Formats: sequence, structure tokens, C-alpha cells
Amino acid sequence: MKNYGIILASGTGSRYGTDIPKQFIKIAGKTVLEHTIDIFEKSKQIDEIFVIITPEYRHVAEDLLIKNSYKKVTKLLNGGAIRKESSFIGINAVDDEEANVIIHDCARPFLSQRIIDDCVKALEKYNAVDVAIPSADTIIKVKNDIIQKIPERKFLKRGQTPQCFKLSVIKKAHELSKNDSNFTDDCGLIVKYGLGEVYVVEGEGENIKITYPEDIFMADRLFQIRSAECPKEQDLEDLEDKVIVVFGGTSGIGECIVNLANVYGAKTYSASTRTGCDITNYESVENYLKEIYSKEKRIDLVVNSAGILRMGKLTERKIEDIQKDIDINYTGSINVAKASIPYLKETKGSLQLYASSSYTRGRSLYSTYSSTKAGIVNLAQALAEELADDKIRVNVINPERCATPMRFKAFGKEPEGSLLEPEKVAVASLKTFLSDLTGQVIDVRRV
Repeated sequence: MKNYGIILASGTGSRYGTDIPKQFIKIAGKTVLEHTIDIFEKSKQIDEIFVIITPEYRHVAEDLLIKNSYKKVTKLLNGGAIRKESSFIGINAVDDEEANVIIHDCARPFLSQRIIDDCVKALEKYNAVDVAIPSADTIIKVKNDIIQKIPERKFLKRGQTPQCFKLSVIKKAHELSKNDSNFTDDCGLIVKYGLGEVYVVEGEGENIKITYPEDIFMADRLFQIRSAECPKEQDLEDLEDKVIVVFGGTSGIGECIVNLANVYGAKTYSASTRTGCDITNYESVENYLKEIYSKEKRIDLVVNSAGILRMGKLTERKIEDIQKDIDINYTGSINVAKASIPYLKETKGSLQLYASSSYTRGRSLYSTYSSTKAGIVNLAQALAEELADDKIRVNVINPERCATPMRFKAFGKEPEGSLLEPEKVAVASLKTFLSDLTGQVIDVRRV
């Protein structure tokens, strides 16, 4: 049985309060609509996607579909005046006699693959599935500003989307409700007309709905700090004959990337001060890449894992030492990125930079290190947007505490088994390169 994702993007944005509907507002380099379609496009469970759009903005949606070359979007449908009508249009566009339909609000661009998987699995047993999270607040029933009732919180949940159904059941619900204007959502119809049990899948707090302008600020922050799963299915055999340049490649994670790529037949080049390449000097980086290109006639992946980790209060450190931290940890990445772009454009290649767990929050005694790592993430996300038309993928690898020489010099001996092996980071880095991910922070953890 096929699974159809139906994305409702036909709202006018009346509550959002702007001239442009919220589904076309940009966050983290993409419109809300693109982010939401991306989720369904990447889902292994979804066979086809129908997008229900505001008719006045159909041309905008068409441009986005062309730009992204989505493979699963098979129908772009003009929506109705209200949500119920748009939902009805979507389910009636399914030609199959029976199917699973997963109806989702476009304004929830943080839906996880786990929720989709759980919903599809639940449809094996139930004809209707909702998504909800427990209410953290006490809910009160009020009339004329006076509390009438306080329901027990343990029985209350906050509804999200997607809402998922057997096609025949949700079609019947809409037929029964043709003249019913008292509509909140599709699951409500199933309950109202007694068409069966509605199973509830556990939602997630991040699966927020963008409704008001202030929600955009929250969404922007979520995109900034959230991470993607490390790709698992990429076959490292595909590294054969790829040309890979690793700055910081003579030690630690960089050295592990070089060693692993060599095993799979890649052509690797290690750059560091030991090899005469200084990433704090743009001309040095530019000349190094130029030499490799003149020899190989292509560059597929450029990695910058070079870094320095030193502690101390800002007030007690010498300014020249602070500047060195910034030059190596941040300016070096800018130099590598800028010098790499002309070559990566030719191959539609990939650029990888490195953060650390401290990028989300500054750490005492490591103010310059933490802030440069935060800067790396912002740099990569901005570059991913700038270079999207050139098909250059830019990602950040974010390993937890890792057993590298840099870590040992900074902290000395630590308990055995408490640190991540750099070889695991190398695997994640190379699999990310072979994936289609861009603009992502890829967490690498021991478990």
C-alpha cells in the first residue's frame, strides 16, 4: 500500500500578519515550504507528495519545485478557502482505491523522520492516527473570565500534525461532513462521526507550528542549533578516485580521514604547517589548492579540521595569543572556503568544516574557542545558502570530546572509554560527503 504525503500550504497568513503567506517566509536559507517538503522527500516511508497551495502563489511554488528538482512531488494542487476544503482536495487527488495518507501542516518544518515512521507503522493497525505531546501547563475551561472546570492534566495532550488515515476512512469522514462547518481537524471528524479509534503517536516539542511573527525567531534559532543524523547508507566504496584535500590532515581527525579515504581508493592530500601550508595565510591555501588542481584536474572534497584549543580567562590572556586562536579556528576556515569554491564549483563538490559541542554555549575559560566554533556554524550555514545554485554542499561535523592529540595537550590523560574515537568521526565525515546533505550540523557521538 502506498503512502502519500499531503502538505497543506494554502494558508493566507492572516494570523501571521504579513503580505506574504508564512509558507514563503525564508528561514535558514530556505522557505518554510521547502523545509517541509524536504522532510517528506527524504522519508523512506513516503512514496508520493501532494502540495496544496494558495492559488495566488502557485507560480512561486512552481519555481521552488523546479529549483529543488524534487522527485516525489507529483501534484501541485490549488487549495480551498479553508483548511477542510484543502484537505478534501488533497485526499481526493489520490487515485488509488486504498492508501495511507499523511496530512501535514506546511507551517511545521521541524517534523522528524521518527514521527513519520511511527505514524506509518501505527496505520498497520489503526485507520486513523494523530500526533500529540503532553501538556506542560494546566488547562482551564473558562466562561466570562471565570474558571468553569480544570480537567486532569494527565488526560490532556496538545495536538500536532501529521494526521494520518486510511484513504477510504478519511474520504468517508469528509463525505459525512459536507454540510458541517464545525471543523477543527481531520481526526476530529473521525471522532465526531464514530468512524473508529484514533491512535496517538508521541510528538516532539520541536515540532512547532509557525503561526505568529515571533515564531520565526524561535524557528530560526532551532535551525541554527539543531543537528542532522549522520548518514548511514552511503557506501564508502564510492570514494574511489575522488580527490580529497584535508587541511589539518597530518594529525587527529584529519589524519584519520586521510587514512580511511586512502583505504577506499581516494586520492588524498594532507595540508598543515608541517607540509608548508598555513591556513591563516590565504595565499598559502590558494597556492596549495592550485598545485593539486594542476595535477589532478579536479577537487571533490575539501575538509578543514585544523584547530587549536587553549584555555584562559580573556582578561588574563595576551592579545596576540587570542588573535592566533581566531586566525587558526575561524579565519583559517574562511581562507579554506574562499580558495576552494572555484574548484568545488566544477565538480559540484563538498566543503566540510568542524565545530565542537561548545558552539551552542560559550564555556568559561574557553571563550575564544567556543565563539569561533559558533562562528564556524554560522559561516557554513550562510555558505550553504550562497552556494546552493552552484550545487556545492557545505556541512559542519560536530564531534563530542574526541581522543585527539589536541585534546590530550589541553586536558591530559582522561578516563579510558570516555572519549570518542577519531576514526568514527572520519567515517561520519566521509559518509556526509557522499550524501546530499548541505547546511547541516552533523553530530557524532559515541552512542
